[in-house]
Amino acid sequence: MQVTETRSEGLKREYKVTLPATELAERLTSELTTLKDKVRINGFRPGKVPIAHLRKLYGRSVMAEVVQNAVNEANRKIIADNNLKLALEPKIDMPSDQAEVEKALDARGDLDFTVAVEVLPTFELADLSDVSVKKLVAEVTDEELDTAVNRMAQQNRAFAAKGEGAEAAQGDRVVVDFVGRIDGEPFEGGTASDITVEIGSGSFIPGFEDQLVGAKAGEDRKVNVTFPENYGSAELAGKAAEFDVTVKDVQAPGEVAIDDELAKGFGMESLDKLREAVRSAISNDFEAQARRKLKKELLDALDAKYAFELPAGLVEQEFNAVWSQVLADLKNNGRSFADEGTTEEAARDEYRRISERRVRLGLVLAQVGASADIQVTDEEVDRALVERVRQYPGQERQVWEFFQKNPGAKAELRAPILEEKTVDHLLGRVKVVEEPVSREELFRDEDETKAEESAAAA
Repeated sequence: MQVTETRSEGLKREYKVTLPATELAERLTSELTTLKDKVRINGFRPGKVPIAHLRKLYGRSVMAEVVQNAVNEANRKIIADNNLKLALEPKIDMPSDQAEVEKALDARGDLDFTVAVEVLPTFELADLSDVSVKKLVAEVTDEELDTAVNRMAQQNRAFAAKGEGAEAAQGDRVVVDFVGRIDGEPFEGGTASDITVEIGSGSFIPGFEDQLVGAKAGEDRKVNVTFPENYGSAELAGKAAEFDVTVKDVQAPGEVAIDDELAKGFGMESLDKLREAVRSAISNDFEAQARRKLKKELLDALDAKYAFELPAGLVEQEFNAVWSQVLADLKNNGRSFADEGTTEEAARDEYRRISERRVRLGLVLAQVGASADIQVTDEEVDRALVERVRQYPGQERQVWEFFQKNPGAKAELRAPILEEKTVDHLLGRVKVVEEPVSREELFRDEDETKAEESAAAA
């Protein structure tokens, strides 16, 4: 096997690999010799089948394996001999001349093919001694705590029938059956029985709840609504529908009592314990949001520190994943680029910049992690797996078995753990300044923060 470098430009390398016909013949004969002791052919004793006869019967299929093994061997040789760190799997280009391929498969001619690779860039880790980032700190106020507890009480209050002839009002609940039609025809998902509608909750199609105000038990009503343009079902989005509604019961909310009995309904022994638990939960939400913003600011600082050539293949792979999600979101929400105040071309440019940033930061974090010898333990992966399993109540066993049977899926759990540990390492090397803020300021631009917080490219 002869390997010759034919291109070295930036991060791209190409190699020409030549397998002489004599070597192809030798490899083929070696494989057939091994096969001779395994096959059973009528008229021949085990192990006594002539190689020439085996070649006539199995030559082409065995040669295909020979070529594949040679390609794999060439890839390993190229990587080892040149000490390469690949960004993506090698790209193999076989001869386009079919006659040339036929000769090689018959070991009558040389086999030439090309291996194209893209390597990871090399760069020095930047000095971070001048980097300062803010950690926003928001305390849970008594007002916020009271609002949360009141909301819990409102959502869990009891309802009781208002009685014969009573009309439904805002805040009441009605139990209904309905049949929905579009252009006079029932549609999938438009029929239901014994559905509870809380008037004013905004949980149904806009306009549906309001048209039930004044309804009485036993009354039939026609409700006319238009599905929102961004409705989850594309078949219904933006369409007008008529519902035949039968009101079966009208219920009024009971008194909202914030006391120990409320706490016991949530498994707490007293109202004080409930308030402690709610405060802790809100505090955890604040801490998680503060972490997201802190991480984004750190990544922004890192991004400003590095400028190196990026593997085009990695950027394209990241962009394709991001862009397909953008298009899917627009389609699902029934929106266009114009609705978003942009054009497809401008959006492409913006998301390509985002993809380049993710790849760049992913490479930086990977090198920081390797340099600091940051490891993810099996115990940490197992804890992440348990958390993932808990997200699928009722399917825990199936999800657990899936990860156990698919090492690749389980390995993917390591990436976010490694990233967070690397971020913690970096935060220990920069100046972190705490800044007290309100809840409103902490959660300002939340969508942008969530969208940009992940830097891993793969």
